[in-house]
Parts: sequence; structure tokens; C-alpha cells
Amino acid sequence: MRTDVESLDEFDAHLGSTGSLAGVVVQSVDLTRRSAVLREADVGGAIFLGCRLRPGDASQLARAGALVFPRLPDLPFDPYRPALYTAEELYRGLERGYADTPDARIFAWARAQLRPGGLDADLSAALHDHAISEALHEAIDGAEHVVGVMGGHAQRRGSEPYRASAHLGHTLAGAGVLVVSGGGPGSMEAANLGASFAGSVAELDAAIGALAAAESWSHDITAWARSAQQVRRDYPCTRQSLGIPTWFYGHEPPNLFASGIAKYFTNALREDFLLRLCRAGVVYLPGAAGTVQEVFQAVTPNYYAPEGEPTVPLVLVGARYWTETVPVWPLLQSLAKGRTMASSIQLVDSVDEAFAALSAAGRAAVPRALG
Repeated sequence: MRTDVESLDEFDAHLGSTGSLAGVVVQSVDLTRRSAVLREADVGGAIFLGCRLRPGDASQLARAGALVFPRLPDLPFDPYRPALYTAEELYRGLERGYADTPDARIFAWARAQLRPGGLDADLSAALHDHAISEALHEAIDGAEHVVGVMGGHAQRRGSEPYRASAHLGHTLAGAGVLVVSGGGPGSMEAANLGASFAGSVAELDAAIGALAAAESWSHDITAWARSAQQVRRDYPCTRQSLGIPTWFYGHEPPNLFASGIAKYFTNALREDFLLRLCRAGVVYLPGAAGTVQEVFQAVTPNYYAPEGEPTVPLVLVGARYWTETVPVWPLLQSLAKGRTMASSIQLVDSVDEAFAALSAAGRAAVPRALG
């Protein structure tokens, strides 16, 4: 088993109990006051990721058999961060406007630096996304049932689709499910809002009404985010849910209702983790190209699943939308004909039916959560 050390207290506790750092991964810890113990401890096979070290300590650790990844200068983010982001962290400084927040500054860095041939920036982004993936695995550790709620960013607060997504998130979280969304606005925000909401459905509807009074994120991100901050202060948004957004879509800010935010630079990696985690099922609300991509990315492992192996339940909400407006359903039916995946895909017209479909599909595997 790998041992991760992510704070100075953990460092001292581990060294005090074992007397060794051999094989340990130490991530983003300030070790400038631990020079003496670093020189005395066994550090063979240890990995130090972006730790603060006194001059000379890094070379000494390398000579003693450790692998040292240095801190990288002039970045608006920590490429070795040990935990997921929070809304408070990404929106720090919002009182001065969205442009002053870490989320906006990191996006500005990505637009300026991530380009073909930019090896140092590419390496920084890759290290960051690896750290986020590690933190994401830790965040879901122990979660028995994880369901994804996918949908478009264009759904307006207060609209029926937005309200339906919030109600679905609320119902799923109430059943003991960890809800995961794409982490952006629209249906994704609604799913995280509902999942986080510890109050009644009536209170949830009141919170949605308060959000709907603010400007749309596409017109004024600052006002949109401030209204979410106010709702979080006024209502019990205390339950866990996760958002997995990306800086690839720079126009799409992360919503503030996910308790943990796994924000990636690389959208392909983000999509892979987003769907891979949702083993208890994925619900697709109406959306555009991004949502369609997520449908078929999740369908592919179901399509190739050998006979008898479990598949992930995939539920599309909105028969007319998925049949006529964006005709994904006919193609799915064609692909599913005669294959194991046929039983894993369903088309329904309401979020109540979506919950029932997940319950039916997961009765054997997730009885406590969805049965």
C-alpha cells in the first residue's frame, strides 16, 4: 500500500511512528524546518512532490535515493495539490469581480501558455491533472454508490429542466447516493445544488427562485456566482456532491454547490474520470455536443462488455429531445440490437422515471441506495 503524506502533521506522525520515509509520497509540504530529520531518515524510494526545501536538501535527498520533483515557478496554481478545489478557493476575491478570482486567473494562464511546443506549461498542466485525479480517487473512497447527472450548461435557473435536475440530485442524495456532475452551470449546477441541499423540496424550490433572480452566468459571471454564495449562506447546502469541470471550456465557470471540485486542464481526461466513477448509473438531461459526447463515451464500454459482465445503467431523460431534436436514441437502439448493452440503456420522460429506472437497474447491486 502506498503511503501519502499531505501535511506537516502527517509527516511528523509518520516519521514518529515508523522512523522512516522509505517509499512514502510527500506532496506539497513545507519541510524547510525539517532539514535535520530529512538528513537522518531513510528516504530510499521516497517521492517529494513540490515540497518546500532548504537549499541543499533536494540534492541530499536525491543522493540518498529519493525522487524530488521541484516546485515550479510563476504558476497561478499548485501542480502538486493534494486535494480537490472548493468553491471558496476558486472564487476567492469574488468581491472584486470574477476576473480577480483564482479560477479566472488560471484560465487566463491556460489560454496564454498551453500551446503546441510549450513543454514547461504542458508539464505543469499534466502534473496538476494527475494530482487532481489522485485527489478525486480519495474523495470517492468509501462511496458505495456514485451516480452521474449530465446535461447542458444552457438551462436557465428557474426553468423546468433546471428544477427537474435539482429535484433529481436531491432525491438521489437523499437515497444515499454520491452525485457527480460535469461541474458547470445549467443542469450541472442544478444537480449539485439539489444533491447538496439538506432541506425540504419546498425550501429547495425557494432557493432556486432566489438564484433565478440573478443575472445569467453568460451575461455576468460575477453576479451569477455571488447569488450562489448568498444561497449557500441562506440555505442548508451541506451535503456532499462532486463537480468535475474543465478550463478547456473557459466560458463555462464552475458552479458553487459541489463540495469538491475536480477541475482539469485536459478535457479528455476529465471526461474519462467523470464517467468512469459513475458505476451506479448516469442520467442524461437535454444537452448539446458535450452531453452527446458523454453519452457515447459511456456507451462504448457497455457496447463491448462480454456476455454476463455488469454494465452501467444509462438513462436519457426527454423522449422527444433525444429522439427528434438530437436523435441519439435511435442510434443507441441500433447499436444495442442483439448486445448485452440493450438492457443498460433506457429512455424516459421525467426525472421521477429516471430515478425509478436506476432503482430497477441497480436493485441487485445497490439495494440500500436505490432499491
